Amino acid sequence: MVVDEPVTELTLASVLQVTVDQVVDALEALVPSYEDRGFSLKAINGGWRFYSHPDCSAVVEKFVLDGQQNRLTQAALETLAVIAYRQPVSRARVSAIRGVNVEAVMKTLITRGLVEEYGVENETGAILYKTTSYFLERLGLHSLTDLPPLAPHLPDIDGLDEILDSLTD
Repeated sequence: MVVDEPVTELTLASVLQVTVDQVVDALEALVPSYEDRGFSLKAINGGWRFYSHPDCSAVVEKFVLDGQQNRLTQAALETLAVIAYRQPVSRARVSAIRGVNVEAVMKTLITRGLVEEYGVENETGAILYKTTSYFLERLGLHSLTDLPPLAPHLPDIDGLDEILDSLTD
């Protein structure tokens, strides 16, 4: 309850001076015991953490936010989606995909801890960006492989050809 990010089983085992298997068994036994309480224990992003129970979310949100909403704009969500699915990716590539300058949006995402620098692109020297573990935590994902597939939302090949043809006309 006092950690800022999920704690790994290895860290818990080390602190408690028990084996990792004992920690895993204890955590898995604890999960169902919290189902009818105000919080739940979840395995997220390679570690474990307590979260407020979804049934209590309205009360917790009101308490924490005190009427202040701090949501991402549509532009920030779109930029974050491009980074999440194409990472590591340069700012220029994100701008090209979105068709607009994303410099201000990128600063916002970095400031909020959702995106971070990852390295440098060899050919151009551009800084590459990727999502953070905080991004996974906020979305309730264990890893990037838990992101929903994009294929069901894309047009089929015939539809794509029609779209491309309409763009070149």
